[in-house]
Amino acid sequence: MSQPHIKIRIPYGKLSAIGPGKAVLLDAIVKHGSISAAAKSMGMSYKRAWDLVSTMNQAFLEPLVSTATGGAQGGGAQLTTFGLDVLRRYQALESKAAAHIESDLHALLKLLAK
Repeated sequence: MSQPHIKIRIPYGKLSAIGPGKAVLLDAIVKHGSISAAAKSMGMSYKRAWDLVSTMNQAFLEPLVSTATGGAQGGGAQLTTFGLDVLRRYQALESKAAAHIESDLHALLKLLAK
């Protein structure tokens, strides 16, 4: 059984500005340097990853991801300084929430049918 956890999503209209999957995507962009490689590492289509990045870029005051078109050196993507800040804040929020609810979550899990 996987480690129990809650999922935090920050709403943006009917969509989510950021949530666990988008945070993983942002982290993968940092690690791989492109949306395509990040998507591939997650088993996600490029279109889906691009749509998620587009939503995040629209939802926040500033873009989280900047892209460079291909060419001799190839394209790529990176988080902006603002994007890195948003990702760090989201990850801190997740950590604080998890620590705060840990005992209540485990008590609730004991009430689940086996």
